[in-house]
Amino acid sequence: MVLDEASSFETSEDLATCLATSPIISESWRLCSVANATAARSFVAENGGGDGEVVYVALSGVQMAEGTESSWRRLVALESIGGESLFSMHRKREEEEVVMVHAAIFDLFSSFFVSFRNQMLPIMRNSKTKSIVITGHSIGGAIASLCSLWLLAYLQHISSSISVLCITFGSPMLGNQSFSNAILKERWGANFIHMVTKHDIMPRILFAPTMPHIAQLNSLLQFWQFSMANPSSLGNLAMQVTDGDKAELFSFVTTYLHHAATQEGVEGFFRPFGSFLFVSDEGAVCVESSAAVIKMMHLMFVTSSPDSSIEDHLKYGDYVNKLSLQFLSKKLSLQGIVPNCSYEAGLELALHSSGITRQQPAFEPAKECLKEARRAGPSPALKAARLAITLSKFVPYRAEIECYKAWCDQQSDQMGYYDLFKRRGSSKREMKVNMNRIKLARFWNNVVDMLERNELPYDFELRAKWINASHFYKLLVEPLDIAEYYGKGKQKTNGHYIKHGREKRYEIFDRWWKDSVAAKEENSERSKFASLTQDSCFWARVEEARDCLDSIRSESDTTKLALLWQSIDKFEKYSMELIENKEVSLDVLAKNSSYSIWLEDLRELRELKTKEKKFSNHFNPFMDGEVIP
Repeated sequence: MVLDEASSFETSEDLATCLATSPIISESWRLCSVANATAARSFVAENGGGDGEVVYVALSGVQMAEGTESSWRRLVALESIGGESLFSMHRKREEEEVVMVHAAIFDLFSSFFVSFRNQMLPIMRNSKTKSIVITGHSIGGAIASLCSLWLLAYLQHISSSISVLCITFGSPMLGNQSFSNAILKERWGANFIHMVTKHDIMPRILFAPTMPHIAQLNSLLQFWQFSMANPSSLGNLAMQVTDGDKAELFSFVTTYLHHAATQEGVEGFFRPFGSFLFVSDEGAVCVESSAAVIKMMHLMFVTSSPDSSIEDHLKYGDYVNKLSLQFLSKKLSLQGIVPNCSYEAGLELALHSSGITRQQPAFEPAKECLKEARRAGPSPALKAARLAITLSKFVPYRAEIECYKAWCDQQSDQMGYYDLFKRRGSSKREMKVNMNRIKLARFWNNVVDMLERNELPYDFELRAKWINASHFYKLLVEPLDIAEYYGKGKQKTNGHYIKHGREKRYEIFDRWWKDSVAAKEENSERSKFASLTQDSCFWARVEEARDCLDSIRSESDTTKLALLWQSIDKFEKYSMELIENKEVSLDVLAKNSSYSIWLEDLRELRELKTKEKKFSNHFNPFMDGEVIP
């Protein structure tokens, strides 16, 4: 079988090996252990390596949430943290639920957020700081995720280059499907790595839609809290749940994990986000697909026992210590597995690292699960490369529109690009330009859709190639979209273009350009008029100004008249500044363009109003009953 890229199974296993054997994982777990033992309901922070470039912050797992069914199942809406707005790119559709997170965990986070923020602000302001690693075990891991979200939003707001990585160990689920989607749309999925052991019940427990076994869960949480705070007392049997409680809770979670994995009519509240590092005694495998994560959660767990599912939550240190390159290399050579780029070898390697053997019933379902994840398509990097090739095929369509604009500028009627297309007839040239406009819109809408589905690299919108291409497309083609909108009179039924007719892709491209380096360089003074007007909505503003002018002629209410004149004066000042800075193309100044005609109409109306005022003042004495000698 010939593939156009390396097997994703081999890649996922290699990535897992790289993560599990890096100092970041071991240092994170070491600090988690310190936090569990010394910083109950709080956190600890220290510099990694002593140079101050990497700062580690560990949230204690000894964070006892309220042990009631309502608190363990209740979610709360999440729009901001500490006054910092989250998920600016998340465009909630009507059918989507609100972004929500675990209420009890959010309350725990809120209880010490001020202290956390006050300690982090000087760290972020330190010029030496390059990276911040937020980590946590158990409930501390879920709180670490919320801390990381605040950091990501804050750093994005101040345009900081500090990187943030969140690593959790045995963390419970945190938010709903909409929460997971929002993180993907913000391109933050790669900032979260969740380590989950083969048997640990804690990351799986919230897939159940109800929590009737709250007594057993309370006992379990108390045992875990005691054990994490007192690692030398792990053998203390007095606080362990009974064998019957273990078996009952294990059966309950297994049943609902099966429903969640097979989607058999049970919709759980909580869903995974970020990358999951599944570890076992045999190795590790990294999974990113939300659906594949849930299936692997189930398939690895069914090989567990009630005892192992409870005890595994406290054994992350053992797995971290075992996972080394030497250990994996020796193990693979003993098993006769050769990690090359073939499809089957990669699949075998990933399954072996998950700890699921051929002799177990879960082997074939797990194999099919990974195959389905592979069928999801090429990697984001490969999709971006293919998209670049497709973009090159659309260059001729854009070039034909550029030629049409140049042709419009040369016409004797001096109407310009916008007005000629707005009043276009049925000529072959104009029909072809319109078809090219539609084809380009489809291409760029597809780019936006791929971004929202998280199919492209996380830094896609930061790449100069796509920033410049989207910006040029917007400046060239949006005036035609505006002409189409007003030419067909859509403003009469829908309202003006900017508020009621503008496509989402243009708003996204505005943001890309505004945040780019190219935009800052573009602000330098011009020596000649731009080839394309730098405000792609300029003609829509002209249409709104024309509407205001028409309204003034028929309006008698002085308050409304004042507002209309205020709007006109504002646009006039804005347009004059664009012209003075040479940020418009010459078609704006064409003799018979909509803008030139609007300026002439405005001048005539002002002259008329001035004459009316003089006339009124001249006859006021007679109207007041005065006699002039």
